[in-house]
Amino acid sequence: MGLNRGFLGKQYAPQDYGVTAEAMMRYARAYNDDNPWFTDTSRAGGIIAPPMFGVVTGWLSIMMVMTDGDLGVDVLRLLHSEQDLYFLRPMVPGDIITSIATITAIADEPAGESLTVEVQCTNQRGDAVQRMLFTALIRGPRSRSRERGRAGESAPVGDPLLRVRQKIDEDQTFRYASASGDHNPIHVDENVAKLAGLPGIVVHGLCTMAFTSKVMIDHLCDRDPRKLRRLRARFSRPVFPGQEITTAVWPVSDHDGVSTYVYETYNPEGKDVIREGVAEVRT
Repeated sequence: MGLNRGFLGKQYAPQDYGVTAEAMMRYARAYNDDNPWFTDTSRAGGIIAPPMFGVVTGWLSIMMVMTDGDLGVDVLRLLHSEQDLYFLRPMVPGDIITSIATITAIADEPAGESLTVEVQCTNQRGDAVQRMLFTALIRGPRSRSRERGRAGESAPVGDPLLRVRQKIDEDQTFRYASASGDHNPIHVDENVAKLAGLPGIVVHGLCTMAFTSKVMIDHLCDRDPRKLRRLRARFSRPVFPGQEITTAVWPVSDHDGVSTYVYETYNPEGKDVIREGVAEVRT
């Protein structure tokens, strides 16, 4: 039985999240980020949340959708396939973030069905702080592999502007689950992951994406996270604890105060784990 197409356009009840310095710093540590903007509470002006922290504040809204029994999502067959984040205003300790989720797309895919949820996040003053698009693939009963082809699009051409290696720790998924609130057992339980058709525990797609956000902020934003305007990723293959990943970045355009880049992230075999990545940086 597939997803209930009658839920297209459904908006869910608002969810509130209280931002604390402890939660912000725990999230930064969950993907090995020591940027003083996130960790140095003595810095002038205080700390701000990592841009990717918005997925934490909006997670309750995402879970309302995914656990809606009438919608019909099989969570054990769910794979996070794409994320698109627009960073509109930094979050700081004491903020109350209200998130509202809306189902914006349900579509048939070769490997199952895709579900896209838009989450709008505002603070207690009514300021928009983040917009996110979360797309999941609900795999069909015969689909066991997460690897997905390029569907006709080509890889970036030419030498990248930069190439950065990062190590995924053996305990990364456990730390990220605790910091993010995403306790999907395929990320922390070997047996459940194998029952879901995976070779073992896999790293959260958003954890891998958080690693790429560190690349962009460290190398394209002069370590100033306020400059990162947008980050998009399509998750093409699983990442496993203990692996090394490499992110390559290519410049695309620079106008109207925004520099746009495309990027891909690769596993140790040189196969893409993130493709069609986009980063926009305020200049």
